[in-house]
Amino acid sequence: MLSLVITPGQYADCTQFESVMDRIRVPRLTCGRPRTKPDSVSADKGYSNRRTRRYLRRRGIRHVIPEKADQAANRVRHGSAGGRPPGFDRDRYKKRNTVERAINRLKTFRAVATRFDKRGYVYLGTVTAAALVIWLRS
Repeated sequence: MLSLVITPGQYADCTQFESVMDRIRVPRLTCGRPRTKPDSVSADKGYSNRRTRRYLRRRGIRHVIPEKADQAANRVRHGSAGGRPPGFDRDRYKKRNTVERAINRLKTFRAVATRFDKRGYVYLGTVTAAALVIWLRS
């Protein structure tokens, strides 16, 4: 269920959220094509925006994304017109550190951490190879 999208360094992660989600394939335990819709998504505050939440709501995907402090203040300032606060499950959010640890393990490979590759497809191959090495070692 790994999905990688390589972008230039100055791109914000949240702008690529939909393209990453479109590439996710969840394998079925039985026969059949893989699902294209995960059960749930956990993300950090960088993904706390209307576009991301609307995308997940439209696809029927549960999510755990903490609300930014300024967004919460704006919502409270608007009173009842500000809407309800988004749901947040602390226990599920704590499990997100698994992804952060996986990214840190990828960055132990010097070629992944420094990105000397000039072409995006070469770097994508490097990251994929590093992910395979981590998977085979575990």
